[in-house]
Amino acid sequence: MEQKNPIQVAGRLFQALELLTESGSIGLMELSNTLGLNKTTAHRVLNSLIYMGYARQNSVDGKYEPTFKIVDMANKIIGRVDIVQIVRPHLRKLMEVTGETVHFVEREGTDAVYIDKVESFNNGIQMVSRIGSRIPLYCSGVGKAMVAQMDEWEAEEIWNSSEIVRLTPCTITDFDEFRREMETVRRMGYAMDNEENETGVRCVACSLKDFMGKAKYAFSISAPVSRMDNARIEELAGYILNAKKEIEGEIRQER
Repeated sequence: MEQKNPIQVAGRLFQALELLTESGSIGLMELSNTLGLNKTTAHRVLNSLIYMGYARQNSVDGKYEPTFKIVDMANKIIGRVDIVQIVRPHLRKLMEVTGETVHFVEREGTDAVYIDKVESFNNGIQMVSRIGSRIPLYCSGVGKAMVAQMDEWEAEEIWNSSEIVRLTPCTITDFDEFRREMETVRRMGYAMDNEENETGVRCVACSLKDFMGKAKYAFSISAPVSRMDNARIEELAGYILNAKKEIEGEIRQER
């Protein structure tokens, strides 16, 4: 039985986009005939792609062309896959050495998105985090590790664009205090989530530079406070700083 696209207009949009990418440049009538659409419908589809930034009309010959937006999206997907493949062995090694759960995140706006996680099942306590979920930059170890690598104006912009909420009694909600925290992170080389996002959980985190040299990623070791006294934090910081050095070395080789 032949399956049909449940959203017909979406099917037309993607058919037109695929045709544009295959042809490189196409006129309205040619697209209309190829896709079996009347001229008015074809024109609406093309205008929709132009509005969303996926197509443009050449001012010289009037033909329609794809933009590089789709290429940018593809590069983001490829880049994410590549970086996860590089980082994952190091995350697993950290989990095995420390016996704690390790997270890997990517920055998206004012949030960090979990893109990988190696759970430690030895201790019987699992973190509530899951791949694809988000955590604010201002109140997380991974977030602070990335923000600390930004220029002052960008860090302030992140703060002003975030919905600052006191999630726990330890959450930093004053920008001056946050700025001092960033100075501490830069000095130590790693960041901490001191029960700022979730009561009872502490994290040690480091930022990671992407293929372009920007601190777009971060990874962390998380554990209940009962196993995260200051001596343990210092021990884990050593592991995580060594892992950062190894991972960024591999990323530089891939450039």
